[in-house]
Amino acid sequence: MILSVLPLAIGPWQIVILVIVALIVFGPIGLGKKLGNLVKGTGEGVKEFKKALKEDESVEEKEEEEEEEEE
Repeated sequence: MILSVLPLAIGPWQIVILVIVALIVFGPIGLGKKLGNLVKGTGEGVKEFKKALKEDESVEEKEEEEEEEEE
């Protein structure tokens, strides 16, 4: 059972080979652009998520204030 999972393990040499293949396929500039866009998109997604959380909290606070005023 353990021997069947062993080939799926990723070691340092496999990572080095993947990086070399990626550099050959995309080139250092193309790979940098793709990674940069990925990081940029992730950052924008996190900002939008935080913004949505703040908006949700402000809506809940307004609802709580309205309920307190009604009582």
